[in-house]
Amino acid sequence: MYESLLFLCTGNYYRSRFAEAVFNFHSSAWELPWRASSRGLAVGPAPFPISPFARSRLEELGIPLDHTGPSPLRLLEADLAQAGRVIALQEREHRPMIARLYPQWLDRICFWDIDDVDRMPALLALSKIEKRVLLLLEELAGDPSSGTPREASLQRARAQRTEAPNGLQDVRQTFSLGEAANDP
Repeated sequence: MYESLLFLCTGNYYRSRFAEAVFNFHSSAWELPWRASSRGLAVGPAPFPISPFARSRLEELGIPLDHTGPSPLRLLEADLAQAGRVIALQEREHRPMIARLYPQWLDRICFWDIDDVDRMPALLALSKIEKRVLLLLEELAGDPSSGTPREASLQRARAQRTEAPNGLQDVRQTFSLGEAANDP
Protein backbone atom coordinates (compact mmCIF):
# COMPACT_ATOMS: atom_id res chain seq x y z
CA MET A 1 0.00 0.00 0.00
CA TYR A 2 1.30 3.43 -0.93
CA GLU A 3 0.97 6.86 0.64
CA SER A 4 -0.61 9.33 -1.75
CA LEU A 5 0.79 12.69 -2.86
CA LEU A 6 -1.23 15.03 -5.07
CA PHE A 7 0.29 17.76 -7.25
CA LEU A 8 -2.01 20.58 -8.35
CA CYS A 9 -1.70 23.18 -11.06
CA THR A 10 -4.10 25.04 -13.30
CA GLY A 11 -4.52 22.82 -16.36
CA ASN A 12 -2.84 19.54 -15.29
CA TYR A 13 -0.93 19.73 -18.55
CA TYR A 14 2.55 21.00 -17.75
CA ARG A 15 3.86 21.62 -14.21
CA SER A 16 1.85 19.12 -12.16
CA ARG A 17 2.26 16.34 -14.72
CA PHE A 18 6.03 16.88 -14.82
CA ALA A 19 6.20 16.86 -11.00
CA GLU A 20 4.10 13.68 -10.88
CA ALA A 21 6.35 11.84 -13.35
CA VAL A 22 9.61 12.92 -11.69
CA PHE A 23 8.26 12.02 -8.25
CA ASN A 24 6.94 8.59 -9.26
CA PHE A 25 10.09 7.67 -11.18
CA HIS A 26 12.39 8.42 -8.25
CA SER A 27 10.03 7.18 -5.54
CA SER A 28 9.88 3.83 -7.29
CA ALA A 29 13.66 3.70 -7.79
CA TRP A 30 14.20 4.56 -4.12
CA GLU A 31 11.58 1.99 -3.10
CA LEU A 32 9.62 4.59 -1.14
CA PRO A 33 6.01 3.86 -0.14
CA TRP A 34 4.76 7.00 -1.92
CA ARG A 35 3.07 7.53 -5.27
CA ALA A 36 1.93 10.79 -6.78
CA SER A 37 -0.99 11.79 -8.92
CA SER A 38 -1.84 15.19 -10.35
CA ARG A 39 -4.92 17.25 -11.06
CA GLY A 40 -5.86 20.63 -12.47
CA LEU A 41 -7.99 23.37 -10.98
CA ALA A 42 -9.23 24.67 -14.35
CA VAL A 43 -8.68 21.92 -16.90
CA GLY A 44 -9.60 22.88 -20.45
CA PRO A 45 -9.00 21.42 -23.89
CA ALA A 46 -5.34 20.63 -24.51
CA PRO A 47 -3.66 20.17 -27.89
CA PHE A 48 -1.58 17.23 -26.59
CA PRO A 49 -1.91 14.77 -23.70
CA ILE A 50 1.05 16.49 -21.95
CA SER A 51 2.94 19.71 -22.55
CA PRO A 52 5.70 19.36 -25.16
CA PHE A 53 8.03 21.14 -22.69
CA ALA A 54 7.32 18.54 -19.99
CA ARG A 55 7.51 15.65 -22.46
CA SER A 56 10.85 16.82 -23.84
CA ARG A 57 12.42 17.30 -20.41
CA LEU A 58 11.16 13.92 -19.19
CA GLU A 59 12.70 12.29 -22.26
CA GLU A 60 16.02 14.07 -21.57
CA LEU A 61 15.93 12.72 -18.01
CA GLY A 62 15.10 9.20 -19.18
CA ILE A 63 11.78 9.22 -17.33
CA PRO A 64 9.05 7.26 -19.16
CA LEU A 65 5.70 8.95 -19.63
CA ASP A 66 3.93 6.11 -17.86
CA HIS A 67 4.97 7.77 -14.57
CA THR A 68 2.19 10.30 -15.13
CA GLY A 69 -1.44 9.91 -16.12
CA PRO A 70 -2.46 9.65 -19.78
CA SER A 71 -4.28 13.00 -19.94
CA PRO A 72 -5.18 16.10 -17.88
CA LEU A 73 -7.72 15.54 -15.10
CA ARG A 74 -9.84 18.03 -13.18
CA LEU A 75 -9.53 18.14 -9.39
CA LEU A 76 -12.41 16.66 -7.40
CA GLU A 77 -12.88 16.92 -3.66
CA ALA A 78 -12.44 13.14 -3.44
CA ASP A 79 -8.88 13.60 -4.76
CA LEU A 80 -8.10 15.93 -1.86
CA ALA A 81 -9.69 13.55 0.64
CA GLN A 82 -7.59 10.61 -0.59
CA ALA A 83 -4.25 12.43 -0.64
CA GLY A 84 -1.84 12.18 2.27
CA ARG A 85 -0.11 15.35 1.07
CA VAL A 86 -1.14 18.01 -1.43
CA ILE A 87 1.17 20.46 -3.20
CA ALA A 88 -0.04 23.31 -5.40
CA LEU A 89 2.72 24.50 -7.70
CA GLN A 90 2.11 28.28 -7.61
CA GLU A 91 0.69 29.96 -4.50
CA ARG A 92 -0.15 33.31 -6.12
CA GLU A 93 -2.06 31.55 -8.88
CA HIS A 94 -3.60 28.58 -7.06
CA ARG A 95 -4.47 29.80 -3.55
CA PRO A 96 -7.39 31.97 -4.79
CA MET A 97 -8.69 29.15 -6.99
CA ILE A 98 -8.59 26.65 -4.14
CA ALA A 99 -10.15 29.18 -1.76
CA ARG A 100 -13.04 29.55 -4.20
CA LEU A 101 -13.47 25.86 -5.06
CA TYR A 102 -12.45 24.01 -1.88
CA PRO A 103 -11.91 26.52 0.96
CA GLN A 104 -12.09 23.83 3.64
CA TRP A 105 -8.91 22.25 2.21
CA LEU A 106 -6.66 25.34 2.13
CA ASP A 107 -4.85 24.58 5.38
CA ARG A 108 -3.87 21.08 4.13
CA ILE A 109 -2.15 22.33 0.98
CA CYS A 110 1.53 23.18 0.67
CA PHE A 111 2.18 25.90 -1.90
CA TRP A 112 5.30 26.18 -4.03
CA ASP A 113 6.23 29.18 -6.21
CA ILE A 114 6.76 27.83 -9.70
CA ASP A 115 5.27 29.99 -12.42
CA ASP A 116 3.57 28.84 -15.58
CA VAL A 117 5.26 29.14 -18.96
CA ASP A 118 3.80 32.60 -19.57
CA ARG A 119 5.73 33.99 -16.56
CA MET A 120 8.86 31.81 -16.45
CA PRO A 121 10.86 30.04 -19.16
CA ALA A 122 9.98 26.35 -19.28
CA LEU A 123 13.54 25.16 -18.71
CA LEU A 124 13.82 27.20 -15.52
CA ALA A 125 10.37 26.18 -14.25
CA LEU A 126 11.00 22.48 -14.90
CA SER A 127 14.42 22.70 -13.26
CA LYS A 128 12.84 24.25 -10.16
CA ILE A 129 10.17 21.57 -10.06
CA GLU A 130 12.79 18.87 -10.38
CA LYS A 131 14.83 20.35 -7.50
CA ARG A 132 11.79 20.69 -5.26
CA VAL A 133 10.59 17.15 -6.01
CA LEU A 134 14.01 15.66 -5.30
CA LEU A 135 14.25 17.55 -2.00
CA LEU A 136 10.75 16.35 -1.11
CA LEU A 137 11.79 12.76 -1.84
CA GLU A 138 14.85 13.18 0.39
CA GLU A 139 12.53 14.41 3.15
CA LEU A 140 10.12 11.50 2.68
CA ALA A 141 12.97 9.00 2.63
CA GLY A 142 14.25 10.30 5.94
CA ASP A 143 17.79 11.23 6.74
CA PRO A 144 19.96 8.39 5.38
CA SER A 145 22.59 9.03 8.06
CA SER A 146 20.02 8.41 10.79
CA GLY A 147 19.86 4.70 9.97
CA THR A 148 16.27 4.64 8.75
CA PRO A 149 15.01 1.34 7.30
CA ARG A 150 15.09 2.85 3.82
CA GLU A 151 18.78 3.74 4.01
CA ALA A 152 19.98 0.73 2.01
CA SER A 153 17.47 1.17 -0.81
CA LEU A 154 18.09 4.92 -0.94
CA GLN A 155 21.85 4.42 -1.20
CA ARG A 156 21.36 1.68 -3.82
CA ALA A 157 19.08 3.93 -5.90
CA ARG A 158 21.60 6.77 -5.74
CA ALA A 159 24.37 4.47 -6.89
CA GLN A 160 22.21 3.19 -9.75
CA ARG A 161 21.39 6.73 -10.87
CA THR A 162 25.07 7.71 -10.75
CA GLU A 163 25.89 4.81 -13.06
CA ALA A 164 22.70 4.98 -15.13
CA PRO A 165 23.21 4.91 -18.89
CA ASN A 166 20.41 7.43 -19.41
CA GLY A 167 22.57 10.22 -18.05
CA LEU A 168 20.88 10.72 -14.68
CA GLN A 169 23.28 11.71 -11.96
CA ASP A 170 23.13 11.56 -8.21
CA VAL A 171 20.79 14.14 -6.72
CA ARG A 172 23.58 15.72 -4.71
CA GLN A 173 25.81 16.03 -7.79
CA THR A 174 23.07 17.54 -9.94
CA PHE A 175 21.68 19.95 -7.35
CA SER A 176 23.51 21.31 -4.36
CA LEU A 177 21.11 20.69 -1.48
CA GLY A 178 22.20 23.86 0.28
CA GLU A 179 21.59 25.87 -2.87
CA ALA A 180 18.25 24.19 -3.57
CA ALA A 181 17.06 24.72 0.01
CA ASN A 182 17.40 28.47 -0.51
CA ASP A 183 15.72 28.35 -3.92
CA PRO A 184 11.94 28.84 -3.59
